[in-house]
Amino acid sequence: MSGTTNAPEHEELGEGHSPAAWTAVIIMLLGFTLGTLFFWFDQPWLVAIVGGGLVVVGLIVGWILKRAGYGVGGEKYQPKGH
Repeated sequence: MSGTTNAPEHEELGEGHSPAAWTAVIIMLLGFTLGTLFFWFDQPWLVAIVGGGLVVVGLIVGWILKRAGYGVGGEKYQPKGH
């Protein structure tokens, strides 16, 4: 091996720091929080409908935002400096 590559020495992978990822995670966390609350109040149908439904909605919204260009590497994504 020659030891030379065309890639930079440290390449930022993004790790999900995008509006699409943050929006999806916040919606899913809300679903888990409400699901836990309804579980505590012994309302299993609300756990399934509200808690589970929001997790699915979060996945769909994150996917839509990524396709719209708000994901890591998307044309509307602007990475922030650290």
